[in-house]
Amino acid sequence: MVTTGTFDGVHIGHQHILDKLIETAGKIGGESVLLTFYPHPRMVLQEASDLRLINTIEEKTELLSKAGVDHLIIQPFTKAFSRTTSLEYVRDILINQIGTVKLVIGYDHHFGRNREGSFAHLKEYGPIYGFDVEEIPAQDIDDVKVSSTKIRMAIEEGDIETANAYLGNPFPLSGKVIKGDQIGRELGYPTANLKLSSEYKLIPPNGIYAVKVNLEKESFKGMLNIGLRPTLGFEEPKRSLEVNLLDFKGDLYDRYLSLDLMKRIRDERKFDNRQSLIEEIKKDEVRIRNFFRK
Repeated sequence: MVTTGTFDGVHIGHQHILDKLIETAGKIGGESVLLTFYPHPRMVLQEASDLRLINTIEEKTELLSKAGVDHLIIQPFTKAFSRTTSLEYVRDILINQIGTVKLVIGYDHHFGRNREGSFAHLKEYGPIYGFDVEEIPAQDIDDVKVSSTKIRMAIEEGDIETANAYLGNPFPLSGKVIKGDQIGRELGYPTANLKLSSEYKLIPPNGIYAVKVNLEKESFKGMLNIGLRPTLGFEEPKRSLEVNLLDFKGDLYDRYLSLDLMKRIRDERKFDNRQSLIEEIKKDEVRIRNFFRK
C-alpha cells in the first residue's frame, strides 16, 4: 500500500489519507509506504519562492512515524527529477522500485513533469502495471477545505489555535539551545535561546506564545518570545526565539528542545523601561498559567 505527496504539516486531511492507507494495508496483509519529497518541489522549481515549511524534515518524519506508517521513503527532489514524466514516475518508481500493489492518493493529486499526471492517468496505468488506485475526497473543517496553504496563512497571522485545529497537532518549533545575551535572567525570567534546525522553517509573527516544551522525555509549560526585544535597546536588533520554561531549573545549553505552540498571548511591544517590561512578563506568566489550567 503506497501513498505519495509532500505532506507538509501532516494535517488532518493528510491523516485521513494515512488512516486509509494503514487500514487497507492491514486488510490485504501488506505494509504501508509513504513516498515524499525533499526539498519541497516549489523550493526547487520556483527559485524566487520564499516558501517556508510547516514542518522540518525531522518533524515530518516523527509525525509520520507516530501516525503508524511502516516505511517512509524520502525522494530527493531536483530539477532533473522534476522532468520525470508521469509514465516514468509510475513505471520506474511506483512499480519497479517500490512494488506498488495499491495506491491511495488525496483529492486533486498531480504528479510527474509539469504536474501532468492525475487520478485519470493512474486509473489508466493501473491495469497495465497491475495496481489499484483509490482517491480520497477533500477533507473539510466547517466547510473550509484543509490545505497546507491555509495552515501557513493562519500561522503567519498568529492564529495558532486555528492552525492547530487544521493540523490535528500543535504547530512545532524545534532546535538546539545556543548561548544568548543572558538578559532574561536579569529580568527574573531566564530563557533558552533556540536555533531552529532548518532555515526554511515557517516562524509565526513576533509576540508572546504559550508553549509546551518537550525536553527528552519530560515536558514543561513555557513562555516563548519571538521578536526583536525592542525595550532592551539593541543597536542592531536580531530576531530571536527565546523560551522560559516555567517551574524548571537547570542548564539547557546545547540541548535539543521541541516546542508545541498552543496560543498567541500578545504582540511584541516596546515598553518605557525594563521595570515596565518585567511587570508585563509577570502578567504574561499569569495568562499562560491560566491558559494551561483551562
